[in-house]
Amino acid sequence: MKFSEEKLKKVDDIIARYPEGRQKSALLPVLHLAQEQFGWLSVETMDYVASLLKLEPIEVYEVATFYSMYNLKPVGKYMFEVCQTGPCMIKGSDDIIAYIGQKLGIKPGETTADGLFTLKTVECLGACGYAPMMQLGKFYKEHLTKEKVDAIIDECRKSTAMNN
Repeated sequence: MKFSEEKLKKVDDIIARYPEGRQKSALLPVLHLAQEQFGWLSVETMDYVASLLKLEPIEVYEVATFYSMYNLKPVGKYMFEVCQTGPCMIKGSDDIIAYIGQKLGIKPGETTADGLFTLKTVECLGACGYAPMMQLGKFYKEHLTKEKVDAIIDECRKSTAMNN
C-alpha cells in the first residue's frame, strides 16, 4: 500500500501548511486523499496514513470513525447519503430511506450486490430548507419524493451502462 507519486506530493504540500510538530493537523485532508485513491479506509490504509504523519494508529482511527464522510468498508459507485436529522425527518426522510432500501434491496450501511449503490444515513447536511434531501457525490438532491428517487436511481444506472 502506497500513495501514487502525485498523491505523495500532495501529502507533502498539505503537511507543509502546518508548523513543525503539528502534522496531525493534516489528518483530515490526508484521509480524503487516501479514500480518493484506495476507495475506502481499511485498517491498513489508516495505519499507512498514521505512518506518514508520524501518529499513533489510534489517533487516525478516532478521527476516521467519528466523521461520516469517511468510509470504513467498501462502498458502491453511487452513495446515497440521506439526512436523518430533525428537519429532514419531519419532512419524511425516514420514508425516503425506507423507500430507497426497498427499491434497492438494502438497508442503511449496505451496498447492493452489484456494487453500484450504497445507502447511508448521515447527520445534518446543512440544507434544512430543502428537506428531505441527500448527498450523491458532490451534489445535493433536494425535496426528495419517491418519484425523484426513482429518477435518480435510473439516471445512475443509465450513466453506468453508458460508461461500460
